[in-house]
Parts: sequence; C-alpha cells; structure tokens
Amino acid sequence: MLAQALAVAGCGDGSPASATAAPPPTVITALVWAPDWPQEMHHIAAAFTRAHPDIKVNVQFMIGNSVEENLKPRVASNQLPDLISVNPNAYAAGLAAQGLLADVSGTAAWSNMLDLLKPDWTTANGQHFGIASGVAATLIYYNKAMFQQAGVHRLPTNFDEFLAACALLKKAGLTPLILDGGFPNMLGNGPFSYGFANNVAAARPDWRRQLASGQLDLDTAETADIFAKIKLLAARGYVQHGYMNTSYDQGIRLFAEGKAAMAFEGSWAAGRLLGGKTVDAGVFIPPWNAAGKTVVPVVGSETGFAVCNTRNRAAAMLLLEFMANAGYPIQQNARHNISSMKRVDGQLLTDPQLSAYMQQVSQYASAVPPYYAFLPANSIETLHPLLQDVLSGKITPRQAARKLDASVRSASAAGRKD
Repeated sequence: MLAQALAVAGCGDGSPASATAAPPPTVITALVWAPDWPQEMHHIAAAFTRAHPDIKVNVQFMIGNSVEENLKPRVASNQLPDLISVNPNAYAAGLAAQGLLADVSGTAAWSNMLDLLKPDWTTANGQHFGIASGVAATLIYYNKAMFQQAGVHRLPTNFDEFLAACALLKKAGLTPLILDGGFPNMLGNGPFSYGFANNVAAARPDWRRQLASGQLDLDTAETADIFAKIKLLAARGYVQHGYMNTSYDQGIRLFAEGKAAMAFEGSWAAGRLLGGKTVDAGVFIPPWNAAGKTVVPVVGSETGFAVCNTRNRAAAMLLLEFMANAGYPIQQNARHNISSMKRVDGQLLTDPQLSAYMQQVSQYASAVPPYYAFLPANSIETLHPLLQDVLSGKITPRQAARKLDASVRSASAAGRKD
C-alpha cells in the first residue's frame, strides 16, 4: 500500500490519488443441520454480514436423516466447508483428533457455554471441538383438552400406565400419539433413546465404557424390547394413519392442529408445540420405565457447530461467535429451546412449562443423552432403517437388536484398529 501511494505521488500530474479498490469479501460456507429453522439460519447469516460487511456466508443445509451421513462423504473427499453442524459424539471427536476441526477453547462462545455441556464437546486429549446450539431433551407434548375428554386425569408414570392412557384416548375416538415414521431421526431421539435409557443404561452404570470398547451386549431381550415398544404402539392403533410416511414437519403440524393427543418430540420444537392458539398443550416425562422403576430421562446437548481448519478458519470463527451470542436469539426465539449459553445479547423466549420440565429432570440421579451422542456414526445409519423396518413389519424386534449389536461391535473393532 505504501509503495502504491509513493508511486502515485511520484507521477506529479497534480491529480488526486484514486481510491484503492476494496478487496473482495471473504466468502465462507456453512453446512447446517436445521430441519426446523432454515429461515432463521438465513437471518443469522444476513445479520452477521451486516456486522461484518467483509464476510459473506454461503448457507447450505444438510439433508437426509443424520448429520453424520452429510459429513462422511465430504470428509472422504477432503471437501469440508468452513463451519459445520456436528453432534457431540465420537465421530466428531475423531474429526477433531484428525486435525479437521479447530479448537474453540479460546472463544467467548466456549467460555459462555453451560459448564454441564462442556464434557460433551471435549475429546479424550482435551480438545474442545464444538459449541452446542441448545440443551436437548425429548419429551411428550400432550393436548390437555383431549386428555380430559378421554378421562385421562393423571399423567402416566410408567409404560403400562402410558398404554392405558392410549387405550382411553383411542376409545374416545382420538388419535393417541404422533409417530414420525418417515423421519427415523425422531424415532431415534424419542422412543429409541428413552428405551435405551430405561432398558439398557439403567441396568448398566458402566454402559458408556462398555459400548466404546465393544463389550456392551445389545443382542438381548432388553434391546429387543426397545423396538417392540415402538411396534406395539402402532400395532394397537395408537398412532396416526399413514405414520410410516409422516415427516418431522408433518408430525409437528398434526399435533399443533389438534389432530392427536400426544407427540413425542424434542425440546427444540417447543416454539411450535407449546403456546399455540389451537391446542392448550402440556409436557411430561416419557414413561418408558417399567412399573416400580424410576424413569431415566433423556437430556444432553443439541446438535451444535464446529469450525473446520480451512483457509477461512478465522472468518468462520467469527461466525461461530456471532451464532453463540448476538445471533443466538434469532434461532432461539423461533424454537423456544433451552439455551446452551449462560448469557447472550438479546432476549430469550422459553415456555414456563419447558423450564419447569428441565428443572424436574435435573433432579434425577442419572440421565442419558440422545442416541446421536453415544452411538457410532455407522450405527446411527444402521439404526434408522431398523426402526422403520420394525414398524413396517419387515423384521422382528429381536432381529433389529441383533443387527444393532453387530453394528456397534463392528464400529468398536474398527476404532481399535485405527
């Protein structure tokens, strides 16, 4: 720049120096899992560019049923974008260990994230690889008027009571429960995760280590029962017509329009399921426990964000910081999810019922995260069709348990070889 200025000054023609052309903006690519908030992500990107005019954001959305199935081909082809959605699991930790993800230890976002979530985003060697977009819980949303109409005056506290409530609702001519059979991701987050928590984890305190080492036996009656419970709900006619083709968005809409008494959905959907004008909804802990047993709730980190070690890492890190602070209310105000941040610039909107729910589950001695946080990436992809195949009757629950067990053991063996 100094040489250019001297050269212009040396021309001596008396004309004013021409303004130096501004460098082109840096363009970063963000590959985001946002099935329920695509518009909000566009708004965040636009607000970020207004705050940083020299950086443009090319927003791309993940498709399919999982984060991992979107990342694996990009990792294989060495084409990771600048910022990505990631889950707090061994797959993402492995990407960090390979040097593909930047360490976010020095960011304000990391310091500001709830301390209870930080272990989810820390590798075995202490690298911090991501920031959660919220606190994740799966729960039952219920239509209070329909419960009263059917004579369900007490919320069920175990699975037998849940079936009895479904029977009363069906007898009253109501659809008891929405199942997102066309979106197995939600079957995994909901009934599978709760089944695993109460059938497997509750009986094996050391389940995490056993799963990681390939010693957790899932070819069992207890694992088969996870699948059998899901199948039973459909077999008894407790779910909506066409449940195998119901998408995530359709499932939420059916409940919000008063077409069913219950929906097994995530805390991240509270903005659409609570406080609506059509349905007076409440929430309760999914009672996937046996009578006489204490329920184990499902609570963990939502899918979050990581910065890849690309040439645009510095710009992407600025976007991450923005998404965790000034931009955070943009998505949270639409979703009404539980904040993963200690504080942000702007007002957050959370339904009092959801806040009370989180306070309730925090009192339990143990909790299990959603399935995407503990299953190996390949096993996540194995589980999705297994859930659908059991629902459609293509395989039995015991066959599904055997196939899942084989997948987890195979992933563990592959990890030990690496």
